[in-house]
Amino acid sequence: MTDIKTLPVGPMANCAYLVTQGTDALLIDPAWDIENIEALLQAENLSLCGVLFTHGHFDHVKSSQTLLEKHHLKGYLHEKDVLLSGLDPVVLSTYSGDKNLTVGPFSIEILETPGHTEGCVCIKIEDALFTGDTLFPGACGRVDLPTSNPRDMRNSLLRLSALPDKTRIFAGHSYGDNSTSTIAQEKQYNPFMRNAMRNEDL
Repeated sequence: MTDIKTLPVGPMANCAYLVTQGTDALLIDPAWDIENIEALLQAENLSLCGVLFTHGHFDHVKSSQTLLEKHHLKGYLHEKDVLLSGLDPVVLSTYSGDKNLTVGPFSIEILETPGHTEGCVCIKIEDALFTGDTLFPGACGRVDLPTSNPRDMRNSLLRLSALPDKTRIFAGHSYGDNSTSTIAQEKQYNPFMRNAMRNEDL
């Protein structure tokens, strides 16, 4: 059975996620507090088999190179965000487009969701969707930054609205002390997703 732990990290209300099946573990957007993350892995006797990033902004990748090098792993990152991340390409496994991955016992579906950055993705594992800075409970990511694009964000939110209602979302920040929701809730209450759905023919 897959278990998900939310790891609050850094000074910007970031959320990293620890996904486990038995003693096998994935990390999503590990950053900032790498020593604490390492201590958690050790305390729970977990074997880290994969690291994935939702996008390349510094607050989602900060200090992660140390983690990757220690565990002899390559982090999965969309090719359009490599330069933005500042990570050495040697520690990355890059891709473009949607992607299906098998990492250890985990079946992973990566969905391209540009808008916040060119290389933003959402990471789907079973009914859990790790949305990074694309979708937050009641909000979406900023689109006024370098490589951001408002129309791409609208299209990405529209795409996510087509996922099953029961899909659980786990966002990249805990704004308002909340980082989780469902697609059903966002379709009903998130004004940005509702606007994308209203204007899907634009």
